[in-house]
Amino acid sequence: MSSNLIISGSTCGFTHSCLSLCLCTDMSTKVAVVTGSNKGIGLAIVRALCKQFDGDVYITARDVGRGEEAVKTLNSEGLKPKFHQLDINDLNSIKTAAAFFKGKYGGVDILINNAGTAFKASDPTPFGVQAEVILTTNFFGTRDMSTHFLPMIRAGGRVVNISSMLSVTGLKQCSPELQQRFRSEDITEDELVGLMRRFLDDAKKGEHKQHGWPDMAYSVSKIGVTVLSMIHARRLSKERPNDGILVNACCPGWVRTDMAGDKAPKSPEEGAITPVYLALLPPGATEPHGKFVSDKQVQPW
Repeated sequence: MSSNLIISGSTCGFTHSCLSLCLCTDMSTKVAVVTGSNKGIGLAIVRALCKQFDGDVYITARDVGRGEEAVKTLNSEGLKPKFHQLDINDLNSIKTAAAFFKGKYGGVDILINNAGTAFKASDPTPFGVQAEVILTTNFFGTRDMSTHFLPMIRAGGRVVNISSMLSVTGLKQCSPELQQRFRSEDITEDELVGLMRRFLDDAKKGEHKQHGWPDMAYSVSKIGVTVLSMIHARRLSKERPNDGILVNACCPGWVRTDMAGDKAPKSPEEGAITPVYLALLPPGATEPHGKFVSDKQVQPW
């Protein structure tokens, strides 16, 4: 049986408005979706999946031109990814993409939430503004993706959220109270969202350090991504215990990209190794699940 992969439901009712959509579905094909995958680590993940995953693999990007150019790049290597526009900062874009994959494939088998942003250390943009931009994409955009895509992850599916070792570093710099909540197994998604919003409020007032937060918005955003992954893993284990879906966060390492700079030790292909490993955990695997993984090894949280 062929497969489809999406990196970044329910069955369709036979109403008049969606009959044409239902007729063009390809429910037997597996699919993988990777967000933010027109370049860097995301493109390297797609390249690896095209070689190793038996299904359709989708490059997604905000900019259609850049996404289609990325497809051509991989076509020139003999690979055949597909493309769909997707901006994780645009809720309508997320909903449109989710409806497309639900309609065409009936669900998604692999979701890799790779899209993210950061500021250079030398950037003069005020901290509160940086925090807003970074958390909007890295945490809230990833959460919106999960809200609309997790319900249609098929049995045996894999969800990989790209985080960072800076989430661990940042966690250690949090106050004992914040560390306790971020490590708690009873923290809810609503509580986590509230904490991320509290950080933004504190950052805009210049009061984040005195309220127990680290002085790096990127670290806080990735704490959010890691903890969100753990919350979603626990939820899926409770609500869909027999479906064998695995959700994990991972650090790709310090990778040479536009975001991280050219002095990083890892190539994008090396950065893709752990995300692809988690995306392709074999059928029947039960772990890792709800973990933070680096270099294919579960890390302490």
